[in-house]
Amino acid sequence: MGLFTTKLGIDLGTANTLVFVPKKGIVLNEPSVVAVSLAENKVVAVGNEAKLMVGKTPDTIIAYRPMKDGVIADYRITEAMLRYYIKKALGRWNIAKPEVLISVPAGVTSTEKRSVSEASLKAGAKKTYIIKEPILAAIGADIPIHEPTGHMVIDIGGGTTDAAVISLGGIVASTSVKVAGNKIDQAITDYIKKNYNLAVGDKSAEDIKIKIGSAIPVEKEDRYEIKGRDLLTGLPRSVVITTNEMVKAIESELREITKAIKYVLQETPPELAADIIDQGIVMTGGSSLLRNMTELVYRATGVRARVADNALFCVANGTGIALDHLDVYKKSITSKS
Repeated sequence: MGLFTTKLGIDLGTANTLVFVPKKGIVLNEPSVVAVSLAENKVVAVGNEAKLMVGKTPDTIIAYRPMKDGVIADYRITEAMLRYYIKKALGRWNIAKPEVLISVPAGVTSTEKRSVSEASLKAGAKKTYIIKEPILAAIGADIPIHEPTGHMVIDIGGGTTDAAVISLGGIVASTSVKVAGNKIDQAITDYIKKNYNLAVGDKSAEDIKIKIGSAIPVEKEDRYEIKGRDLLTGLPRSVVITTNEMVKAIESELREITKAIKYVLQETPPELAADIIDQGIVMTGGSSLLRNMTELVYRATGVRARVADNALFCVANGTGIALDHLDVYKKSITSKS
């Protein structure tokens, strides 16, 4: 390791992008949003600054989310976003090209992987390593992935839910579904629109989910007042909504998620399945923090589940650990350039 080798880990998420710098930890956690001005076709803002513009921009500026369902939907804009994050993480004065390790969802195709590494190299990386998200989530959740025992990780992020069984440092069975935090928020918005004729924004839907949401019906309900625009009169109005209504609103999204988990368990070899029953399932990612999520998983599969410490940061922390021990994790690296 020369003085000049800089390393970065990037958790390139649909909702947020996190950057990890060894010895410093997570130095950056910003929304995966890029604001582009249509006239000059150039990037005007990235991250927090761009997110503030979502829904509030004049027609001449469009706020893009270049990552759709965990994969690159817009290559050029992803490259601009990566360049911004790499620069910001390294600081203005750093001219060394970093080695970058990036997480991708378990279900990505080799073409999608290639576009991630190309975007990264174009954005200024010297070398790019790509590792699948469930492996990084497991590393970040302190799961000993190199043991010959089966461990199951479910990472529920913004755009994708990744469920995987890992043994001996590799993925034995996995699936990726494009249902996660964003789709759950969308379901809440739709429910309120349909049942109350009220239009609420994504931000409000997310607030409702965090404040009163639950994965299963509860006896003692919370109530929450939402303010929105009445779709009939066009005027502001507020309604009170309860936890069990929320449960009903997001039921089918959660069913998709449990279906994915069941599918992976069914694809798991019997010896490893036995390990998972003993060890339980580990859940990571922001949406695993939804209340009673572990109980829902237990009811669906009969396997105990727990939410990892720092669930939001497991993947990002995993990139940091993997960067420190690249030789140990080289089996897990799916492509490098």
